[in-house]
Amino acid sequence: MIDLHYWPTPNGHKVTLFLEETGLEYRLFPVNIGKGEQFDPDFLKIAPNNRMPAIVDHAPAGGGDPISLFESGAILLYLAEKSGRFIAGDPVGRAETLQWLFWQMGGLGPMAGQNHHFRNYAPEKLPYAITRYVNETNRLYGVLNRRLADRGFVAGEEYSIADMAIYPWIVPHEAQGQSLEDFPHVKRWFDTIAARPATTRAYELGKKVNPTPGIRSEEERKILFGQTAAATEERKAG
Repeated sequence: MIDLHYWPTPNGHKVTLFLEETGLEYRLFPVNIGKGEQFDPDFLKIAPNNRMPAIVDHAPAGGGDPISLFESGAILLYLAEKSGRFIAGDPVGRAETLQWLFWQMGGLGPMAGQNHHFRNYAPEKLPYAITRYVNETNRLYGVLNRRLADRGFVAGEEYSIADMAIYPWIVPHEAQGQSLEDFPHVKRWFDTIAARPATTRAYELGKKVNPTPGIRSEEERKILFGQTAAATEERKAG
C-alpha cells in the first residue's frame, strides 16, 4: 500500500498518472496547499521541503520499513523501479527516459511555473517578467516539438515516466500563452496521452479532490507566495 499526499497541481498529477496506469494500490491524503496544510508537522516529516506530492510506501521492494519520498521526479523514478514499468530496462533507453525526466524537472516545470505566476497570479503585471517566461516556455515547447517529430513518446516509442512528468505541465498551455497548433508534434503526443483511460481517471480524481481550483483569497495568496524561511517556521509552529 502506498500513501499519496497530494493536491491536483501539475506535480501532483504526475504521480496519479503513474498509479492509475499501473494499478498499484494507494490511499490518497489531500494536502490543501491553499490552506497551508503543507506546513503540518506530520507532513513535514516526509516532505521537508513543504511541497507535495509525497509518498510513503508501506511495502517496499525487498521488505523492510516504510520508505517515504518527496519530489515528484524522485517519486516517479522510485515507482518505475519498484514496479518495473514505464522505464526502459536497457542502459540507452533508461538514459533517454531520465534525461527528459530531468529536462522537465529543471526546465519546463520551473519556467512554466514562473510563467503562470507572472501572467496569472502576480498582483502587479510586469511586462518584462511576463515576456521573459512566456518566451522561455515557448522555446521549451519548441524543444519538445522537435524531439517528438520522429517518435511516439519523448523517450522513444513507449510511454514512460518522462511523458508522465511533462504532460501535466502542457495541460495548462493556454494559461501559459501557448497554442498547441504551433507545435503539431506536441499536439499529437498530447492528444494521445489525454485519450488514455488512466489519464482520464487521474484528472477526474483531481476534480473530486479540488472542484474549484485557483487562488480565491488574499490569505491563499500569502500562504502560497509569501513563503520565507521565517514564515515557514511560523506556520510550522502555529
